[in-house]
Amino acid sequence: MRFSGRVFKDGPIWLAEVPVFEAMTQGPTRREALEMIEDWFASMVNQPGFVATAHERNGDEFEISASDLGEMISLLLRRQRQRSGLSLAEVAQRLGAKSRNAYARYERGDSLPTIEKLDELLRAVSEGRDFLVGESIDP
Repeated sequence: MRFSGRVFKDGPIWLAEVPVFEAMTQGPTRREALEMIEDWFASMVNQPGFVATAHERNGDEFEISASDLGEMISLLLRRQRQRSGLSLAEVAQRLGAKSRNAYARYERGDSLPTIEKLDELLRAVSEGRDFLVGESIDP
């Protein structure tokens, strides 16, 4: 699974962003901006051996992948829940679960959700927001 981003020039600097994570970095060159977004993910996940990779696409598009998809999804869910100001218990309640552990196992990276389950989890932590999930074809 990869997440869409864009890299573009803003004056003298290059910006790289991955909107679903609300992540943005900058660098003096396009390549350095992409390296900085890779570093941003590694810093946010903060787990030994975790590596994020930016895959350049046409124009200003790129995709970010990770050596550990569970950690990447964990980061996404945690950031979206915190953005919404929800507790683990509140998210579990939105999901109809009796225990916050039902949701927390995904946020901890203990369980890897299917695309359908990820959609359900994101709806619970980000009520009123839509997320676009598309298929990537690696050349």
